[in-house]
Amino acid sequence: MMSANERPVVLVTGAARRIGATIARSLHAAGYDVALHCRNAWDELEALVGDLETLRRDSTVALQADLADVDCLPELVDAALSRFGRLDGLVNNASAFHATPVGTITPAHWDDLFAANARAPLFLAQAAAPHLAARRGAIVNLVDIYADRPLRGHAVYCMAKAALAMATRALALELAPHVRVNGVAPGAVLWPEGGKDEAGRQQVIERTPLARTGTPEDVAAAVLWLLRDAPYTTGEILRVDGGRSLAM
Repeated sequence: MMSANERPVVLVTGAARRIGATIARSLHAAGYDVALHCRNAWDELEALVGDLETLRRDSTVALQADLADVDCLPELVDAALSRFGRLDGLVNNASAFHATPVGTITPAHWDDLFAANARAPLFLAQAAAPHLAARRGAIVNLVDIYADRPLRGHAVYCMAKAALAMATRALALELAPHVRVNGVAPGAVLWPEGGKDEAGRQQVIERTPLARTGTPEDVAAAVLWLLRDAPYTTGEILRVDGGRSLAM
């Protein structure tokens, strides 16, 4: 068994719930120590950390921050380094999602959606880059299939994810050869927390060649592959969407 300072370390944003929590569990099970971030879901993050510590002691650190505060982003990286002494991976999972129909868009909508989906991943990557380079590490950004094709009523969200897709490619070029940077673009994996009626869900499934929704585990498996098992892959955005992009 590896000692604590021999195990790879990954920082995961938005790790308390939903896909982020599944990514955290998957990476932990694969032998990573994990620095786990949340904004508001502290109780859920503490419960997740408790579960993971039961499985392997001294393998986690819980971090809380509002990613809209750019000044706190280097502090998240520093906290992971202070706890574990190394950083091998960064998973930019935290996201904001809400509708912005044209005619109702405000500067606040823009600031909120771009802060979470584009600005924070960029500045976290910049802060983490020297430490990742020392470990020949990797970054994985959670993008979206709607970075390529717009979702009606969600112009600003789609624009922010498109910016993240470009940041993924630009960082891959800038940080090579020592840091790989890739993305995962999920399709229908978890329905939005605001809800989607049954008819709407069925329409999405009917437009998906594999005829089902995905699972958080599908996304987590792609993240793990890009972090650990794809040493000659950089600048790519892997669609995990059941083929839906083919039929949109």
